[in-house]
Amino acid sequence: MEKRIISPAAINALIEALASIYHYKRDLRNFITNTISNHEILVKLNWEDYKRTIASNLVNFLNRNQETYQDDLLKLMTEVCKITDFSHLERLDDGKEKARNAKQSVNALKKQMGQHEDIIKENIKINERRQKATVVAKQRQNFQEKLYELNNEYCNLIGSTEAQKRGFKLEKIMKDLFSLFDLDPKASFRVIGLQIDGAFTFDGTDYLFESKWEKNPAGFEELSVFNGKLTGNLDNTLGLFLSINGFSDEGIRAYSKIRPNLILMDGSDLMAVLEGRIDFKDLLLRKRRHASQTGDIYLKINDILSN
Repeated sequence: MEKRIISPAAINALIEALASIYHYKRDLRNFITNTISNHEILVKLNWEDYKRTIASNLVNFLNRNQETYQDDLLKLMTEVCKITDFSHLERLDDGKEKARNAKQSVNALKKQMGQHEDIIKENIKINERRQKATVVAKQRQNFQEKLYELNNEYCNLIGSTEAQKRGFKLEKIMKDLFSLFDLDPKASFRVIGLQIDGAFTFDGTDYLFESKWEKNPAGFEELSVFNGKLTGNLDNTLGLFLSINGFSDEGIRAYSKIRPNLILMDGSDLMAVLEGRIDFKDLLLRKRRHASQTGDIYLKINDILSN
């Protein structure tokens, strides 16, 4: 949308005010450089010129390029209108007259500003949206950087032959992943003597988490142990079992039922999340919904991404 243009009368009032609010050029220069931080604008000014020439060159440049510099122009007008103390002029020869002229020029600019309130409000909203977009972009960048970091950590584990050490590091990666996706993770703990790798909360439901990284797929025995841990908790507690190398058909068949209380995740699922091909929450939601609707607790990532 094309920006609405500030009126010529307001432009002239701003030039007049800038030329009169300070007697010394160094004071005017300090005011301008503290108000406008854009170096591209400031380098165009010849500070050896007369004050009125400096003011005129600056304001006319901003005015000719309002599509780009209207924010700077409005900021300059706003800051000039904030000046209420002219004692620095009153101390000079003919100080009272200089102060009176400066005050009149600022008041004249204020009247013009009053006629541009809609433009000012519009620019405030634009700047607010811009700032929010910047914050969101920064958050997204930080998110992607953390996800990339976790992906590297996981890839570095793939060639590891130290099974116990690898398992502990995998638990740490998963806890960080849960945290990254705001899943309120809890570290590993014991429940009546049984080791639980972790827990998290998703969509109002508590999940217990188990992870295995062994050469063979997790089978009926591993799923049975984890299911036993789940049965000792509240009815709405579900389980997420991560087996990097997948699951046996026997185990899947045994625990796929009408109202399953656990869902299964493998290394391919984890890689898809770490590589940013699917949001972790979306993965959990799709797996849980599929299990609820079909009884199948092992929906594979290829089936999810192909739909």
